[in-house]
Amino acid sequence: MNKQTLERWTSQQASELYGVSEWSEGFFSISPDGEVLVTPEGASGPAVSLLQIIKGLRERGLDMPVLLRFRDILKARIAMLNRGFLSAMEEAGYRGGYRGVYPIKVNQQEHVVDEILRFGRPFHHGLEVGSKPELIAALAYLDDPEAMLICNGYKDEEFISLALYGLKMGLNLILVAEMPGEVSLILKCARAMEVEPKIGIRVKLSSRAGGHWNESGGDQSRFGLSTSQLVDVLDCLREQGALSYLVMLHYHLGSQIPNIRSIRTGVYEACRVYAGLVREGAAMGILDVGGGLAVDYDGSKTNYPSSRNYTIEEYCGDVIESVMQVMDEMEIPHPLLISESGRATVAHHAVLLFNILDAGRFESHPLPEKLTDDEPDILHSLYETLEMLTAKNVQECFNDATFYRDEIRSLFVRGSVTLRQRGLGEQIFWRIVNRIARLLRDRKYIPEELEGLESSLSDVYYGNFSVFQSLPDSWAIDHLFPIMPIHRLSERPTRNATLADITCDSDGKITRFIDLHDVRRALPVHELRENEEYYLGAFLVGAYQETLGDLHNLLGDTNVAGIMIKGDGEIEFTREIEGDSVSDVLSFVEYDPKELLQRVRGKAERAVQDDRITAAERRRIMNAYQAGLRGYTYFESE
Repeated sequence: MNKQTLERWTSQQASELYGVSEWSEGFFSISPDGEVLVTPEGASGPAVSLLQIIKGLRERGLDMPVLLRFRDILKARIAMLNRGFLSAMEEAGYRGGYRGVYPIKVNQQEHVVDEILRFGRPFHHGLEVGSKPELIAALAYLDDPEAMLICNGYKDEEFISLALYGLKMGLNLILVAEMPGEVSLILKCARAMEVEPKIGIRVKLSSRAGGHWNESGGDQSRFGLSTSQLVDVLDCLREQGALSYLVMLHYHLGSQIPNIRSIRTGVYEACRVYAGLVREGAAMGILDVGGGLAVDYDGSKTNYPSSRNYTIEEYCGDVIESVMQVMDEMEIPHPLLISESGRATVAHHAVLLFNILDAGRFESHPLPEKLTDDEPDILHSLYETLEMLTAKNVQECFNDATFYRDEIRSLFVRGSVTLRQRGLGEQIFWRIVNRIARLLRDRKYIPEELEGLESSLSDVYYGNFSVFQSLPDSWAIDHLFPIMPIHRLSERPTRNATLADITCDSDGKITRFIDLHDVRRALPVHELRENEEYYLGAFLVGAYQETLGDLHNLLGDTNVAGIMIKGDGEIEFTREIEGDSVSDVLSFVEYDPKELLQRVRGKAERAVQDDRITAAERRRIMNAYQAGLRGYTYFESE
């Protein structure tokens, strides 16, 4: 037993290893006995183990994987954002107001939208929509006359008419022009319906932000009007006596802006445009700073794409300060501020839990004490490389081992090396590589060719989930999410692993993990135990992932459980939604489950007639097929 194994491992060390206190915003922690706790009200509030929640779900018949939604965290995030702006305004003496709106596209699930409106009611928190279906949902759910309904996206006459009906019904609705021609169409529809519209204009700023979504800003962004187009719209409104309808300026730099400097730069430029519109005679009064409030996924508090170098309080304070500076200089009244923070609102409240089904390892097999004279010379050379390997010649030995390994493979293809000899060569090679990795572990300088050698030897842990369905951003844009074991954290993790899902696609894997200083190429995990489940959690997955998820390998939506933690720590399962069945996902791609059943029934009956199966076997086949149609698309426990 080595020294590392003998050292006591604590939950504090586990928290530091996985960066829990850095990315969790206080909503998650690790108990002394090594289980991840959810703490929706912070350290002073009730805490519940995720393992305890899994036990409750299992008792209720819900299998892994499951997506947990913590309503209390959603409530806390909405309050945090609104109170952040209100506090910054009070401290700075800001004379305008604030209204938050939630962009439905970030997570369109009905229960998410419903709860955001419920929890946001004290702050008059509203909605942002970017399509006709989203508008139709918002018209039904938003019933607070003081909350804002911001209509972005491309608009046809039907979209505009629906929005204007909403205005007539008393909703505080603003139609944002994304293209020059939309203004004329809005005015045409408004005259026909005899309603005075509230119009906003989305402007293309020259400012751009860093991160994955930086193309939302800049001159080449898809949406918004250039400065020259903005002037044309102003002239159009003036000619039609409609400048009083233009009440809002809107811009959007990106979804996840990691650097506060980019946010300040965008606000300054937008305020200058806003001031210009006021000088042109537009009514104005509202400035929509769009989205961009980032989530610190990796906990590094840097301007790395998966992080941010500011807090919510700093974000609110900097926006307020920047707006006041320009407006006071131009002697313009402070506008009502709107922000469209979706990611920062919903990311933290959702956690994907899944179990590990199996593991694949780069273990070196036992080697013979010496090779026989019958073995080829190339195998003897490789074995001698293993015997001469020391800390001083790792580079030379690695190069020699790689050369000999490749030669053995080439000789095998030409028929000069047998299958068993090639297998022995592979075993010797991996023994060399494993030994080199151990020798390099504590070195400060590692040769470039040998960097990442240890991570390349990592285990593969096979998880009961689909990257494409539940974590599509991880696959599509290499986005990082905090992933970690949710139990056994009082034990030191002794293995390093990458994750593979249960799809049959080579891209169905996760090989990049969060780290405070860089990207970790393998995840520290524990040794699997026989007949004992091992659970991992992917955190901060509440934004975009469900909406973007696809049916790769026809793996559908996971089970979902709404969770509320009572004051005494009791778990309330507020909503349970069964994941897609096999029948469901086949229907999504236009198969008819009834027809499928009929086809198999006919095939089974023909097999009976041909004496290939008995009538009793036909019954068992049909029962199994029907059970399969009803079943979960993921691995089901017995």
